[in-house]
Amino acid sequence: MSFKDNRVMILKCNDYDVQLIKKNLKRGLEPWGGMEAFVQPNQQVLLKVNLVMAKKVEKSATTHPVLVQAVTELVQEVGAKVIIGDSPGGPFNESMVKRVYRKTGMEEVAKKTGAELNWNFEETQSTFTEGEILKNITLGSFISDADVIINLPKFKSHGLTKMTGGVKNMFGAVPGLLKAEYHMKMQEINDFSNALMDIALATNPDLTIMDGIMGMEGEGPTGGEPIKLNTILISPNPAALDVVMAKVAKVDPLSIPTIKIAKDRGLIYQLEEVELLGEEVEQYSFVAPTIQDSVELLTLRLPAPIAKWLLSYMRPKPIFKEDKCVQCGVCIQSCPPKIITKTDNCVEANLDECIRCFCCQELCPQEAVDIHRPFLGRLLFGK
Repeated sequence: MSFKDNRVMILKCNDYDVQLIKKNLKRGLEPWGGMEAFVQPNQQVLLKVNLVMAKKVEKSATTHPVLVQAVTELVQEVGAKVIIGDSPGGPFNESMVKRVYRKTGMEEVAKKTGAELNWNFEETQSTFTEGEILKNITLGSFISDADVIINLPKFKSHGLTKMTGGVKNMFGAVPGLLKAEYHMKMQEINDFSNALMDIALATNPDLTIMDGIMGMEGEGPTGGEPIKLNTILISPNPAALDVVMAKVAKVDPLSIPTIKIAKDRGLIYQLEEVELLGEEVEQYSFVAPTIQDSVELLTLRLPAPIAKWLLSYMRPKPIFKEDKCVQCGVCIQSCPPKIITKTDNCVEANLDECIRCFCCQELCPQEAVDIHRPFLGRLLFGK
């Protein structure tokens, strides 16, 4: 099982050049026996990219198409068939996904390589008896139809889970708006992170290759700032890979909820458990957001009225920018508790009912949503 492998390869790569990335990937995969160790001729191989939404490549919100092309060509050299796919935020249908493929460069990768883009929008029910939260999981059929899954996450921050890495990238296996239902049903970050781990374990990607040549810091996963990290991480184990990601970003691994869940489940959660291969770990001054989990821990033992008052000064909240909002309705459609409504010139949220999933910020095509993190929260828990 891939989650038992403790090896993580660190590669330094400073440019999105296909031949340079292929050269690095071939070297990086050598300890496992090359791509041939994961892929056999005539197999159907899914490249599970991060296509959170239709963002331009230079925003660093999605897996870079040049890295996807490099992986595609390596898989094709083994004699396997490549399908590129993800379930972005919002409706999972042809018109939505077509726009995402075009904007993120995946359409061009398919044209250059002959790889297929996923157009299968059907769902499959999967039983996962070992699940902590999810015993039955609805997956996109494009996941279950694959013989091999290569997980291609983007190195970036996240307003809800602090970082989005190998484990969280598999949340894209859940089709369309069903992801919003998961947010609504599992409002506590611990429950949601357990569900993320259930999905990652159930889908069990064969190989994870993280695109960290350029990453995103700050208010990720879509509204942050690009940061040059010159890093590619490789491992069959996405949980171990995420620990190394945290090290590169100078982030305490246990401040990332999915890594905390890995510890609870007896999976790799600290750097001492990882066998590091390749280059030395180079750390960067990476800006990761303070997340809700830290705030809630402080108020667990306080009387309810005091806790409520304190939370109002500590909890992050979405701020809608009237000068950028075009009232397209994406935030309204994507909000799990349905508490966002239109105003005369913008939108507003009922913060008393807000579950702080920040789907509105993540999926806003105009970047018209900021997450305000109050001074008291930042003072106590850091930026």
